[in-house]
Amino acid sequence: MSEQIVPSVVFDAPGPANTDRTLQVARERAAALGVRTILVATTEGDVALRALEALSGFDLIFVTHAAGFSGANTQQLDAARRKALEDAGARVLTCMHALGGVGRAVRKKFATYELAEIVAHTLRLFGQGMKVCVEIALMAADAGLVTVGEPCVAVAGTGKGADTAVLLVPANVSDFFDLRIAEVLAKPR
Repeated sequence: MSEQIVPSVVFDAPGPANTDRTLQVARERAAALGVRTILVATTEGDVALRALEALSGFDLIFVTHAAGFSGANTQQLDAARRKALEDAGARVLTCMHALGGVGRAVRKKFATYELAEIVAHTLRLFGQGMKVCVEIALMAADAGLVTVGEPCVAVAGTGKGADTAVLLVPANVSDFFDLRIAEVLAKPR
């Protein structure tokens, strides 16, 4: 990886207005470093469809909410959009959130927090998108979609859109503390 100092893009506010610039920054830095894999968080597919164009030529992995996230028997990324992403050559990962899962059930049932959710809240100190970038890298590593120890770029956001991009080295959830955030490419203030 390059030893040069690369300034981060810092947005005045979080949100979808930053999506195009975030995707541009992710593309430019990945290209400069020869990184081929870009992970993108997507809920309903809006960011993913924009990323298909903005990040063409890269190995794109879109990570969605788990089924049931917004209610039993629901998937927020509809089947037609998922098919369009896959037909364009992207991979789509839908699985349990690395920093949620059973711990979230414990919180909902017993009104107490488990370790994974404490980690999630700690990462949110750097912004919601930072937590999601780390989480989707863990999820993709556990699914075998990224190579553990090989740098990739992760893109996520705060609510809708994308406003955070990081260069990171993924790890499996069981080796969480081996994950490395190498560079913060973009984030909201």
